[in-house]
Amino acid sequence: MELGYARTDLRRRLVDAVLRGEKTATAGLLSDYGPDEQVAEPGDRSVLLGFEDEPVGLIEITEVRVLRAGDVDLQFARDEGEGFETVADWRDAHERFWAGREITDDTLVVAERFRLLERY
Repeated sequence: MELGYARTDLRRRLVDAVLRGEKTATAGLLSDYGPDEQVAEPGDRSVLLGFEDEPVGLIEITEVRVLRAGDVDLQFARDEGEGFETVADWRDAHERFWAGREITDDTLVVAERFRLLERY
């Protein structure tokens, strides 16, 4: 599992939040999935990659929903562990991260919840 881009402050902050137990959810654009890529399913496990793409932990997907960006709720936004107090805060941050792409209420988002199984 890659959160943000390697060797960025964002990657460091997101991974640290997972390791502290504060981040238990993440979101991506469905349009970023290639034709041969499948959306994760509950029970799937992934290695969590750190700042330099080094393995730092093992996570298990607990829930996956494909939903409209306009349907992201406050609990999911908070579970992302980045300090979002409103869905608007979540949306603003994600629109900046997904810069260069038009994000509307109808943009499809892959909303994943996960749990940290092991720290390396």
